[in-house]
Amino acid sequence: MKRFLVLAFLVTFFQNHGQEALSEGPFDQLIIRGVTLINGNGAPPRGPVDIVVENNKIVDIQVVGYPGVAIDKSKRPQLKQGGKELDAEGMYLLPGFVDMHGHIGGKSQGADYDYVFKLWMGHGITTVREPSGRGIDWALDLKRKSEKNEIIAPRVFAYTGFGQGSDQPISTPEMAREWVRNNAKKGADGIKFFGAPPEIMAAALDENKKLGLRSAMHHAQMDVARWNVLHSARAGLTSMEHWYGLPEALFEDRTVQYYPLDYNYQNEQHRFEEAGKLWQQAAKPYSEHWNKVMDELIALDFTLDPTFNIYEASRDLHRARRAEWHEEYTLPSLWEFYQPSKISHGSYWHDWGTEQEVAWRNNYKLWMAFVNEYKNRGGRVTTGSDSGFIFQLYGFAYIREMELLREAGFHPLEIIRAATLNGAEALGMDDKIGTVAVGKLADFVVLEENPLKNLKVLYGTGAIKLTEDNEVVRVGGVKYTIKDGIIYDAKKLLQDVKKTVATQKETSNYKLLQPGIKN
Repeated sequence: MKRFLVLAFLVTFFQNHGQEALSEGPFDQLIIRGVTLINGNGAPPRGPVDIVVENNKIVDIQVVGYPGVAIDKSKRPQLKQGGKELDAEGMYLLPGFVDMHGHIGGKSQGADYDYVFKLWMGHGITTVREPSGRGIDWALDLKRKSEKNEIIAPRVFAYTGFGQGSDQPISTPEMAREWVRNNAKKGADGIKFFGAPPEIMAAALDENKKLGLRSAMHHAQMDVARWNVLHSARAGLTSMEHWYGLPEALFEDRTVQYYPLDYNYQNEQHRFEEAGKLWQQAAKPYSEHWNKVMDELIALDFTLDPTFNIYEASRDLHRARRAEWHEEYTLPSLWEFYQPSKISHGSYWHDWGTEQEVAWRNNYKLWMAFVNEYKNRGGRVTTGSDSGFIFQLYGFAYIREMELLREAGFHPLEIIRAATLNGAEALGMDDKIGTVAVGKLADFVVLEENPLKNLKVLYGTGAIKLTEDNEVVRVGGVKYTIKDGIIYDAKKLLQDVKKTVATQKETSNYKLLQPGIKN
């Protein structure tokens, strides 16, 4: 692992030179010509449209004609001297995507920020909320560099893990409040909770809300019996991550999950296998208690960030580990981290088989039913990936999350809203990002294929298509990711990642092998 970490550093160092070829801008004026606009507000596509940006602000959105009809150039917005014109006729433009659960790599995975950011930006992700990671100082340094566009990166919202950096465990409400105040002074955007005694959770959330900061929580099993999502929502939590804590709020005939008597939370197979049985212990869909919990969460303006994709290997391990992008885009160190292990988080494939996968498939049905109905009743659902674990790769996993929202019952336009406006609202940034509107920042995704017809065209590897000439081709992939008015060639960003991975493999003579295969 140390060898892979050194290689990652060297490759990143050399690749930080010559970044200019991957981007253009910013410009005093940028006009994107002739796109079909798929906005993040639920509106149907419309085009052709010209979008005018000046100094990173959208100043005009002008419909310039009709499909299949020649455009009268005299009636289009005029390019100013020194401005940039991007011919995107026939292409589709969306607001930049918001990943609400994006860890910026990790030492254990050997994935540095440059690798992660390029994968995200290569898939149109222009904003990321990092729900804890290597430390707030490290995250805030990247946030500042991104704001100045000194590095290729999405805009970063840094949430500190509750208690991170404290010299001693937080054991009283006043200690909790003091830690929250210090976190705010450091410049953090919010807090990521995992659980704590009720009096500490209440104090921390109360203080955080007073300071105007936001919050997220993974309701871990160690504290969820006394503090589930209803307690969190009532106390002012912004969003729940994954689904832990929600079935517990839906219990009718028990107060704790049915744990086998030899269960050990430190055993990853125990943890994830039993989690796959949890939704069946909750109230039945559309029952009185199920409805009551849902309606209260919606009334509290509570956000669900389900991260469906990160658990998908639980229901189909073969699919997750054989995803085609692993061969060219997954670092050797990351691939090693994914392998069955008693130590690595999320590497719980100790003895994972048909029974576990079937249980998880049933788990998904109940989980998705709740999330879809939550959306139908007006609740906010966002799009988050939680990549870097369980065979889920940065960028690619975000697109998979969109596909799983489709499986849950979302219309493609509802998925785009979850990936853009809903995320912006949950971050308190909907006045600046989330939709394409005059006065907002110039964050866009541009591609040649219609993602509403096939979300797979958003994958960096594209979608498979058979032509009229019986030729198999790949179509799609994001063409341009535009952040802060700077145009990034998304395909070149991904090509750069491929080179990084290839160099590491060549230097270490590494061959990607499936678990248990020796050569």
